[in-house]
Amino acid sequence: MKRTLLTACLPIAMAACSVQPPAASTVPENLRPAAQVHLKTLAARGVQIYECRARNDDPRLTQWVFVAPDADLFDEHGRPAGRHYAGPHWEDADGSKVVGSVKASAAAPRADAIAWLLLATKSVGKDGAFSHVTSVQRINTVGGTAPPAGGCTAELIGKLGRVAYSADYVMYTAGK
Repeated sequence: MKRTLLTACLPIAMAACSVQPPAASTVPENLRPAAQVHLKTLAARGVQIYECRARNDDPRLTQWVFVAPDADLFDEHGRPAGRHYAGPHWEDADGSKVVGSVKASAAAPRADAIAWLLLATKSVGKDGAFSHVTSVQRINTVGGTAPPAGGCTAELIGKLGRVAYSADYVMYTAGK
């Protein structure tokens, strides 16, 4: 099967995303962190990585399974501001970083986009720009959904699919 089935891409033009704080009315209530203050919003552009695996419930069948994100982060001026990768981690250029765990999710308004999330975070790096982040919202997603099911066959088990995506990551810190 052609290697192109393993990689799904969106045009770069569709990968652009806003870095303005979201209007409260556009974000579902379950994704709003309680008693926290907006710190910054970063745009992410990269890929969501999936692996073709045998299903647990029936090893004769296959499915794409999410593995990790791999994205560059950009500030409101479009300047590089860090990385987003497995964990999930968000790491600033200054070496500060947080790791997150999903608290809540909501379907994205776009059918072809990964879910919006609220993640609780904890600092796992040195003191810096991200060290006081307590929550991260993933919103305004474009792309990133698993490759087509037909592209994962028994012959391709263990192969990776990289799907282009963009999102806004809204970072919050404890309220004052």
